[in-house]
Amino acid sequence: MKGKKIGLPKEYFAEGGLSAGVEKVVRESIEKAKSLGAEPVEVSLPHTKYAVAVYYILATAEASANLARFDGMRYGKRVNGKDLLDTYLKSRGEGFGPEVKRRILLGTYVLSSGYYDAYYLRAQKVRTLIRRDFEEAFRQCDLLLTPVTPSVAFKFGEKSDPLQMYLSDIFTIALNLAGNCGISFPAGTDAETGMPVGVQLLAPALAEAELLAAAQTLTR
Repeated sequence: MKGKKIGLPKEYFAEGGLSAGVEKVVRESIEKAKSLGAEPVEVSLPHTKYAVAVYYILATAEASANLARFDGMRYGKRVNGKDLLDTYLKSRGEGFGPEVKRRILLGTYVLSSGYYDAYYLRAQKVRTLIRRDFEEAFRQCDLLLTPVTPSVAFKFGEKSDPLQMYLSDIFTIALNLAGNCGISFPAGTDAETGMPVGVQLLAPALAEAELLAAAQTLTR
């Protein structure tokens, strides 16, 4: 990593945004990168705060469109009912779990007449802004180093609010929207819970070779 500039998005390290255990491990990874010859530089990804909302509009819209074919007649599980409509309802009702149903309903809503422009098209425009943020950041550095999640993994069943669970994805979703590449790896453990803490390296699109080489060096 000698001579590489490692970008640290200030929005990812905002006060109160990370648990103490996660921040400690990430800071240790930054120090390790410095010891290997990398130069940390602060960069900005200002539209990251919109990433979760944008992702769950676009992803649910795609899910709704793609899963519409699973009607139990041509695709997917079939559960026979008393008539055609009942067969449709039972096939889709028993074939999809609560989270999938939630995403189908949300996707159908944002693609419906009167809401397509207000939600789907607007989300695509914000996605473009997120991509431009990354392009500008990579003009200032070779790679980005960030946490994977704001906190360590929570216990099974500990969180039931879908919105709270979606927010755990905030540091990984923006990268997906921008179309760049990234790799995450365990970098240490949280002293309080003993749970592993992940760090991710991000690189411009098609820079996988450089990304993998840097990750290999940092994890030795």
